[in-house]
Amino acid sequence: MGSRNSFCGALFALLTLSAWPLNTLCLSNLPKPERPLLGRVSSDNEEFPAYRNSALCVDDRVEDLLKRMTLEEKAGQLFHAMLFMGPNGTLDEGSETARRNSTDFMIGEQLLTHFNLVGDITDARQVAEFHNRVQRQALKTRLGIPVTLSSDPRHHFTGNVGTGFNAGRFSQWPETLGLAALRDADLVRKFAEIAREEYLAVGLRAALHPQVDVSTEPRWARIGGTFGEDAHLTAELLIAYIKGFQGEKLGPNSVSTVTKHFPGGGPMENGEDSHFVYGKNETYPGNNLDYHLIPFKAAIAAGARQIMPYYSRPIGTKYEPVGFSFNKGIVTDLLRNELGFEGIIVTDWGLITDTVIAGQYMPARAWGVETLTELERAARILDAGVDQFGGETRPELIVQLVHEGIVSEDRLNISVRKLLREKFILGLFDNSSVDLDAAARVVGNDYFVRLGNEAQRRAYTLLTNKNDILPLRNIEPETKFYIEGFNATFLRNRNLTVVAKPEEADYALLRLAAPYGPRPGGFESGFHAGSLEFLADERKRQAAIYSSVPTIVDMMLDRPAAVPEVAEGAAAMLASFGSSTEAFLDVISGIAEPEGRLPYDLPRSNAAVEAGMEDVPFDTRDPVFKFGHGLSYVNRCGDAGNRTGH
Repeated sequence: MGSRNSFCGALFALLTLSAWPLNTLCLSNLPKPERPLLGRVSSDNEEFPAYRNSALCVDDRVEDLLKRMTLEEKAGQLFHAMLFMGPNGTLDEGSETARRNSTDFMIGEQLLTHFNLVGDITDARQVAEFHNRVQRQALKTRLGIPVTLSSDPRHHFTGNVGTGFNAGRFSQWPETLGLAALRDADLVRKFAEIAREEYLAVGLRAALHPQVDVSTEPRWARIGGTFGEDAHLTAELLIAYIKGFQGEKLGPNSVSTVTKHFPGGGPMENGEDSHFVYGKNETYPGNNLDYHLIPFKAAIAAGARQIMPYYSRPIGTKYEPVGFSFNKGIVTDLLRNELGFEGIIVTDWGLITDTVIAGQYMPARAWGVETLTELERAARILDAGVDQFGGETRPELIVQLVHEGIVSEDRLNISVRKLLREKFILGLFDNSSVDLDAAARVVGNDYFVRLGNEAQRRAYTLLTNKNDILPLRNIEPETKFYIEGFNATFLRNRNLTVVAKPEEADYALLRLAAPYGPRPGGFESGFHAGSLEFLADERKRQAAIYSSVPTIVDMMLDRPAAVPEVAEGAAAMLASFGSSTEAFLDVISGIAEPEGRLPYDLPRSNAAVEAGMEDVPFDTRDPVFKFGHGLSYVNRCGDAGNRTGH
């Protein structure tokens, strides 16, 4: 035993000394013998298998691991499940009531290694410790395949827990709509680089974003996560976004990105969302699918690693009217063959299994193939050309498909090979743990927080400013404010006076959510959909305030709003895209200045939107404000600024 260990140590030293030429002349690029040269030497040593040898080429390591895997281990790679953290950073024990498997079961029995971290991050050290516990659990499995931990967007203000999380301890930035309002690709890259550092610090190695859908249908509930209505602006900014997260080349210091939702979720029929059965259709009355592909073409050229199709089914196109991940014409013919994407394709969440989300029953989003069994749905998705099932934990279905001869193991190998390769390139097999002290030091550090706060302020978009009422400089403490939408403590901390009635005030400050039609259900209620107009009673209530006192309105535009009466009645109107109350007060007081320009048109009415075509941008009649509109404050030298225009 001793002589064998000495030999292995010497061999490892030799391989280490050979790292430079191996990196510059990869063996996988040379004509291959039956087995790779170094892999052949190392594979015979089960204490140090070839796939553990960082001196080998990635492709050689992948092939060595793949040939060792059982069918069950391969099936486990094909699922990307939700992962909850237990109390104080412990492993989650699962919940029968919540239909949630334990972490031990998913890793140890189902052999899953891809997880989406659920919940806010409020203690970076604790989350980093949880991540390390998860990785230690993965190392206990037969092959010790490390976990890839992913996340939905975490750095923006959002009220929708279904599609993102509050920033918590991470630095806090405007939504991507706010980044689009600034038209600054360098800032987007800086944001993504900072987000990458905070992700890496707690062990997040895949980003379930950017969302590059083009918001051509103003009623859609998920516009808040997009870059707006212009496909070309979206393409420009997403390149910076992907480069910021991944770097110029994917490696151990990268976060892999999942660009979504192919082929663009913007043109939803009547603006409804395809999470829900009434919103399953995506429609193209303007024959404008190519416009929605512009961002995806840019993402592929920029090195996008993973792409996620949306739930919807296409209506009125040459493609079969079935959900995009079930749709071979979309996945293989269009995305793979026509656009040339060679990376990982992962479905959106929950296409196979019915479930309950936030207390609400949610059928599988198997639109167009609802009558298929769960087994048939899984087979259909694989046949379409997809590599991984999002939000599912059903590896037994894949094993059954192979045993019954419906899907070949060679077909699984195609996808498993891609998924393993991503882990190797990210360096997870060589160092899967994170430094707890570094996590506490990096996440939410003063510099990152300052840049995020500055971006929140800059992204404010000044829509109207009658008589140059803004900024409110040199306000005296006795000046009285009537407020809605934020706590009076913020003003009192600035030595300002808050009153209870508009008629008692010198100014009114209203922070308003954009109008929407409330929906039922624990999950569905988080989606702001339906009407873009305020109800008549709310319009009347606001009008009484506008007529009583000069009113400054900050409208939080998670999607376009049809509110001409606000633009007409308010003394000043601002649009914001994820910002703190402190940011709002700094902007109206002149401590900071609004620099944003609208990332979409603001329509005049619901009727104007209904008359437009879901897939065509900028086609609503007589918008109140057009894409690119944004005013500047009059500067102290007396020159007015106006940045209206494209």
